Amino acid sequence: MLEYEKSGQLKTKSIDLLDLDPSTDVSALVEEIQKAEPLITASRSDQVKLLIQRLQNKLGQHSNHKFYLFKVLRAHILPLTNVALNKSGSCFITGSYDRTCKLWDTASGEELHTLEGHRNVVYAIAFNNPYGDKIATGSFDKTCKLWSVETGKCYHTFRGHTAEIVCLSFNPQSTLVATGSMDTTAKLWDIQSGEEVFTLTGHSAEIISLSFNTSGNRIITGSFDHTVTVWEADTGRKVYTLIGHCAEISSAVFNWDCSLILTGSMDKTCKLWDAVNGKCVATLTGHDDEILDSCFDYTGKLIATASADGTARIFSAATRECVTKLEGHEGEISKISFNPQGNRLLTGSSDKTARIWDAQTGQCLQVLEGHTDEIFSCAFNYKGDIIITGSKDNTCRIWR
Repeated sequence: MLEYEKSGQLKTKSIDLLDLDPSTDVSALVEEIQKAEPLITASRSDQVKLLIQRLQNKLGQHSNHKFYLFKVLRAHILPLTNVALNKSGSCFITGSYDRTCKLWDTASGEELHTLEGHRNVVYAIAFNNPYGDKIATGSFDKTCKLWSVETGKCYHTFRGHTAEIVCLSFNPQSTLVATGSMDTTAKLWDIQSGEEVFTLTGHSAEIISLSFNTSGNRIITGSFDHTVTVWEADTGRKVYTLIGHCAEISSAVFNWDCSLILTGSMDKTCKLWDAVNGKCVATLTGHDDEILDSCFDYTGKLIATASADGTARIFSAATRECVTKLEGHEGEISKISFNPQGNRLLTGSSDKTARIWDAQTGQCLQVLEGHTDEIFSCAFNYKGDIIITGSKDNTCRIWR
């Protein structure tokens, strides 16, 4: 990100380094950037070179990292619903049927706060990453609450939905929180004032997936009505509806540069859509059962799909071809994610294991065993050196 001043205004501009890899010639890259970018003068080139070298070192880190079980936390007396890490992985949260969300210190495994106040299952939970100073919880009691990470106190209770809240997300600027509900609507709430900003109406069935794009000006909702809708975040206006799936939507996300949308469905396919005009550009097929989760890697070059058929697949976003199949789980795969470096994939399955895979070859590198029931939630921290798994056995495991 470049910051500069123009007629008294502070402006920012981002340079796309999505093609950077451990073998890139940094000096040549900096020369290229300098030619294209007048803001980077000769006196700045050493600073830019240093920054890119640091990025390059990060990309190479943890490539052969073996994970070991660090701690088992008997987190709640009733089943867990979700787990989420803050950006650094220094703390994480767990939601539960016991009507609470708990905040944990990753290094010690100690409970920092119990967030109490909901009157039903706490289902959807999130940190406002990258800041990590606030937590949002969405509940079957039809409310969403905003909490302080530092004190565990509740800032606001957002009331207005008429049915269970099942998904939520902060915008990247951490000024809004969006909630999706079984009442077929999504709502945007102002974090400062605690007021409702917009209601997004138009779906004819439950909204079960919701996310912002990277810049925060668009929001996407996936519904059991088989459609996905894209909305303007600053007006609440419907931009377009993506129609084409013939069963419930399980996931809907933008890629990093906001040019493509990926949707996964119970109809056994994923679809890629042009985010500018809302047209379907590809259908990714090959799975024998419902798609339960799907995602882009951080650069948007690769797509991963997880299915109830017990396999996962990696597709190239450019060619839309299946690059490799991840085979080995003995039950449905409900969660899949790339590490931020993009060289590893993490899957969580009903076979009670999580697995780590090589994103290029599809080889299984490690099986994380020990849970005694289905794993429904698993995540990397930003550095890619901590994994957290949540299971129906009422425990979370920290792996590092």
